[in-house]
Formats: sequence, structure tokens, C-alpha cells
Amino acid sequence: MDYNVKLENFEGPLDLLLYLVRRNEIDIQQIPVITVTSQYMEYLELMKVLNLDIAGEFLVMAATLLYLKSRALLPVCDTDEDSEEAKSTLEDLKRQLLEYQQYKDAAHHLREQNILEKDVFTRACIIEPTGDDVQTFREASIFELLEALKKVIERTGAKAGIMSVTMEHLSVKDRISQILERLAGVKDGIEFEALFDCRPERLEIITTFLAILELIKMQALRVCQNANFGRLFVYAITDDELPAAPDLDELTQE
Repeated sequence: MDYNVKLENFEGPLDLLLYLVRRNEIDIQQIPVITVTSQYMEYLELMKVLNLDIAGEFLVMAATLLYLKSRALLPVCDTDEDSEEAKSTLEDLKRQLLEYQQYKDAAHHLREQNILEKDVFTRACIIEPTGDDVQTFREASIFELLEALKKVIERTGAKAGIMSVTMEHLSVKDRISQILERLAGVKDGIEFEALFDCRPERLEIITTFLAILELIKMQALRVCQNANFGRLFVYAITDDELPAAPDLDELTQE
């Protein structure tokens, strides 16, 4: 039986494209279609390997990008109707990305306004942090988690494309217990890559990552970073933050 992970509020294809644009520090109006398409397909392949519940929109976007890539590799002809259609499709994609970026930025601004001063308390003496002590952490997205996973795979030399993850060969429940034990009492969190052995087997990498995803889904931990595309840190959610204790036995029944 395949081990399938379903994440609530899973980001869509525009989120992935916007992530790649920001990751590569490129202008939306100057998108290198060939490069972005190749990177998009790498992430899609990794999500398939992990058996993530991928919405059909991801495949539609993949087909669009592959079409644009194929047209970009061909000589440009002013009288070619397909070239004009490709230009129109690319311009429409750029417009969608720009509009979506504005929406995301506005939503982020509103969230920041909602939490402004909610954790401010008066006290007799305030010590102002200086230098590296000033850090703002935010929760990492699924694509940032996948990026971190790619780095672990590259560091260990494991190949992700040929792996088949099945329940018979995995012990995700045991790995969940190990991660929770390791995070117990650790207030400062643990670096994401530290949860993986120095030279783990390919299956161990995927097992650990699936365990992290399940713990995020159960609201038992959160993964944050202190800068865009910076290092990821894993934190356990305290008992007063956790709605209910996770039932590990349900994992094999879902």
C-alpha cells in the first residue's frame, strides 16, 4: 500500500512559480522559461516521489510550461501562429503571477497588522537585543521544505527519482516518535538538516521527511526560518498550543 501524505492548505502551482521567481531573484517580466520549467518539473517529480496529494492544477501548469519551453527552443518566426500563441500564453502567465504576487503581499501585510503588538507586555526593565540577536522567524512553506530536502539528498548523494515509498518498508510512526523525543525540552529548536543522519540511506531520508510532514499536519511541530531562503529550524509545539495529542496509530489507517 502506497504511503500518501495529504497536507491541508497545500500551496498551488502559482505559489511554486512565485517561489522559483524569488528563489532565482528574477523579474517576473523577464522569466527565463527554460530554466523555470526545468526547476518546476524537478519539484513536481519530488512531490510525486513523496506521494504528496498533488492537485490537478500542478499538472496543467506543467503542460503549459513545457509548451512554452518547447516554443522557446524553436527559431522565432514572425508569421508563425504558434509563436504568437506562445507569446500570448507567456504574457498571460506573467499577468497571473504579478496579480498573485500583489495578492500574497497584501495578505502578508494584513496578517502583520493583525498581530501587531499582540505579544507586547510591559515590564520594569527592557533589554534591547543587538547585532545577531535580532531575528524574525516565519514558518516555512512546503516548497522551502522541499528545497531543504533536495539539499539533504544532494549532500548524501542519494537519488530521488527512482525511489518508491511503501508502507511495508517504512516506519514513519517510529520516526515520528524519535523526532518528538529529540525535540522534547529543546526551546531553541533544531536545524532541519540535523534531523537527518550524516550519511543516511535514501529511504531513511524520505521516512524522516514524511514524518516531519505528518507532524506539521498534526500541529505537533513547526518549521521556521529567520531569513528568506535561509536555514530551516524545527520547533516542537508546546502542550498549551497543541489542540489534541496526536494519535500515531491512526497514521497507518488513513
